[in-house]
Amino acid sequence: MRDPLAEPSDLIRSVSRALRVLEAVGRAPRGLTVKQIARRCELTVATTYHLVRTLAYEGYVIRREDGTYIVGLEVADRYRELVTAFRGPPVVGECLRRAALDTGYSHYLGRFVGGQVAVTAVAEGPRSPYLEDLVPGFDEGAHATALGKALLATLTTEQRQRYLREYGMRAFTSATLTSPEAFEVDVAAGDRRGMQLELGQFRQGVACAAVLIAPDKDMERRTVLACALPASEMMTSARVVRAKLLTVARAIAEGLATDQ
Repeated sequence: MRDPLAEPSDLIRSVSRALRVLEAVGRAPRGLTVKQIARRCELTVATTYHLVRTLAYEGYVIRREDGTYIVGLEVADRYRELVTAFRGPPVVGECLRRAALDTGYSHYLGRFVGGQVAVTAVAEGPRSPYLEDLVPGFDEGAHATALGKALLATLTTEQRQRYLREYGMRAFTSATLTSPEAFEVDVAAGDRRGMQLELGQFRQGVACAAVLIAPDKDMERRTVLACALPASEMMTSARVVRAKLLTVARAIAEGLATDQ
């Protein structure tokens, strides 16, 4: 949600409206007509028509035979570029893929992007439950994922509490921690353990563990490594999971250092 108080004085309205149109089309996989887009974006039909024509010319929306518009392939190209930029040097992607292959567990990288916890790279493992939400760019539920906890643990208590107030503590499952006090206790336990952990807090029956790869004074350069697995396996394999995560984390840290 946009903060109206943060609106720049030199905001280019036509660009802002075009992005709103693109967002509206993206949320409607079955497509929208120009009139439907105008209504959802609170724009005139004439303005919407010009914006849609421009977006279609640039390839960001596609007009179908029935007159509705869907997202264009240029959006997919921009997403691939985002994934590549987030992942970092090729050695990092190779480390993730090798870890997923060796353990069978899906592995994730995360860091702060624009001050917000985000997943930045993923390598799927066949033994992990599929988590369709956890893709590069996912920036919700930091309080409910081990990846988010590992990053928030690098903040001061005041910074962490401010983050939780700003982004909320939505209950993803009945096990999700929804109070700042409970979250502080959980993060402190993770620090003592040397690995942040969650059991069924983001998705029922799924567990996630995470360790810090690269501490840094610059918040945006801090990176964490996480893996997801069935909760039943985490209960019996936590020490093994931690040891393997730390091994992979060291390899990724070396790869990130080489790239700098």
